[in-house]
Amino acid sequence: MTTARIIEQQRKTTQSGKAQAGRWTLEFERSEKMNPDPLTGWAGSGDTKTQVRLTFETCEEAIRYCEKNGFDYHLVKAPRHTLKLQAYADNFR
Repeated sequence: MTTARIIEQQRKTTQSGKAQAGRWTLEFERSEKMNPDPLTGWAGSGDTKTQVRLTFETCEEAIRYCEKNGFDYHLVKAPRHTLKLQAYADNFR
């Protein structure tokens, strides 16, 4: 059975705003192993599902899509970082 990975997008480090944060991306996991091409040596496979990426506004929409189409899925939530606020003078204590 096809397995999907539902990933929560987080903002890029170069972004100051939160325009694309909080959206969810559905990617399919590889079902075939990668084999080296004898001519070029590049790794490849006949599995083209890994090239598909679907974007959803909410996690529930992505889960509903997987259940409707009969895909197994697992959620990957974005890590939450907490900032340690300190004064510049604290570096010299």
